[in-house]
Amino acid sequence: MRRLIIDTDPGVDDAFAIALAARHPDVDLLALTTVAGNIGIEHTTRNALNVLAMCGREDVPVAVGAHRPFSRPARSDDAHGNDGLGGHAGNIGTSKASVDPRDAVTLMVDLLTAAEEPVTIVPIGPLTNIAVLLAAHPSIKSKIERLVIMGGGIEGGNVTPAAEFNVWVDPEAARRVLVEEDVPVTLVPLDITMKCAVADDWLGKVSAANAVGRELVAMTPHYREFYKQEVGTDDLIMHDAIAVAEAIRPGLLKTTPMALEVDCTDGPGSGATIADLRNRRAPAGDRLVDVALDADVDEVLSFIHDELTSRY
Repeated sequence: MRRLIIDTDPGVDDAFAIALAARHPDVDLLALTTVAGNIGIEHTTRNALNVLAMCGREDVPVAVGAHRPFSRPARSDDAHGNDGLGGHAGNIGTSKASVDPRDAVTLMVDLLTAAEEPVTIVPIGPLTNIAVLLAAHPSIKSKIERLVIMGGGIEGGNVTPAAEFNVWVDPEAARRVLVEEDVPVTLVPLDITMKCAVADDWLGKVSAANAVGRELVAMTPHYREFYKQEVGTDDLIMHDAIAVAEAIRPGLLKTTPMALEVDCTDGPGSGATIADLRNRRAPAGDRLVDVALDADVDEVLSFIHDELTSRY
């Protein structure tokens, strides 16, 4: 049984990621914690509750996290529409569950403390909550099996030429987690997620399979149109679902250990994830992160498709 906590800012691709974990029979989804990112914290929290309810998982606790980055104004992403779910948030029903009375970091600490085996945390939004968790509760790190983070771009960004959105929103938090900490990390950057795009045929099969698939696919038109205008592709790019797939099935993605840096300046490179690509050994003391740069894309997409279309 794979024990997961997902830290999220739903988000169309977050919804696919949550459904993948919430419906998998071999996943013990301990909690969702929310962070401001794709849209404000009120929306991300409501969307987390309602996506879980859509998946029949109102038993999973949801706790509210950071409403803004460490030292920058709150920023959001037009890709997901004004409700975070492509204008479809009002159509998936309203959860009867309430948010957990604990804040996101406190809930994570409580769950990790109680866990008999290490837990995988999957941050698929800005890293604000995770940076606070690791800074304020260093003794809890031994209970974390690894962080599987969707974020960054070694060859470039999406929200700017240099920066991927999650890192760009809170680069100070990203630097803390990716450069300064010592918890095992698998980083799932744009370099691999952009390769894992799906077209109408794949989406049609997911939509036809069950009610959850139908609602997920109904969220995608605005998101796809945004990507069509921005990068010229009409396919759906499921960034966050790729990270959750790796968390559920370790080794699904092919990783390379790299020393990373994050640009925390206010210049044109702000939020860039910089990898040391020189052909040399990393200096003593450099923290190495396992960066997913390749995969058998057909295998990844088949895994996600099969799980979303199953009837368990």
